Amino acid sequence: MTQTIITIVIVLALVILFFWMVPLRLWFNALLNGVHVSLVQLILMRWRRVPPDMIVSSMITASKAGIEINRDQLEAHYLAGGHVKPVVSALIAADKANISLDFKSATAIDLAGRNVLEAIQTSVNPKVINTPPVAAVAKDGIQLIAKARVTVRTNIRQLVGGAGEETIIARVGEGIVSAIGSADTHKQVLENPDSISKLVLTKGLDSGTAFEILSIDIADVDVGKNIGAMLQMDQANADKNIAQAKAEERRAMAVAQEQEMKAKAQEARAQVILAEAEIPKALADAFRSGNLGVMDYYKLENIKADTSMRDGISKMGQGGQNPTKK
Repeated sequence: MTQTIITIVIVLALVILFFWMVPLRLWFNALLNGVHVSLVQLILMRWRRVPPDMIVSSMITASKAGIEINRDQLEAHYLAGGHVKPVVSALIAADKANISLDFKSATAIDLAGRNVLEAIQTSVNPKVINTPPVAAVAKDGIQLIAKARVTVRTNIRQLVGGAGEETIIARVGEGIVSAIGSADTHKQVLENPDSISKLVLTKGLDSGTAFEILSIDIADVDVGKNIGAMLQMDQANADKNIAQAKAEERRAMAVAQEQEMKAKAQEARAQVILAEAEIPKALADAFRSGNLGVMDYYKLENIKADTSMRDGISKMGQGGQNPTKK
């Protein structure tokens, strides 16, 4: 009994292995749809790690659409890391839209990292790219903020190696800045926003890109800041700060000169005091040497008293008082 069960399990395993290695259902389905793929090739696909279901279904889809595709080409594209089904769908869409696209070009686009099916769809149905707000300043100093809608379609011939949407957006933004910056006043731009799109379109912004620009429409233009006035205010503040710094420098120099003059005056007073301190010594020496007598000394004192009295009278006269009245 046990041996019988083991035998049945082995037979079932062999049958399952046979049907996995030999996909009779897939071979029969291909045969019914007019696609000729031998059982040997289906078995070898598994050994080459190529999914036979995807290859056969793609061949059937292409055959029904009237497109001749070689099995070896599909396998080679899959092994190269490509996407088989999107390539076949793109070939069918291009054929229906009368767009010239062969298998080699489609696989090259796919291996380049582009979505070939989306490219064909964009070529048939143009795509609208909304640019972010672009700020620019007119010649009168007023800032304008513009938004644009760029209608593009895919350029199949430039799809491999051509620049993408980011380049289109950057070039359109650069054109908007140039157009607004060349306007004499911001009012001209607000009155005729289509002048921006006309000027931008003449620059050939789609050169070297994977797209062809059909139109550029200005969706919105808003008035921003008065950049010219702000720059003038900043310049005025800078000039004021410079003037204040220079005035502070002159004041500091004046204070320093005043301090220096005070120091010199104090030094002069000190020298006078020192000189006056030498007078008694000189008088004493004159008395000792006999060069000055007592009467001469009294005369000198009288002269000093008379001089002091005259100074007092002059000071009282300057104060508005009559020196003859007490």
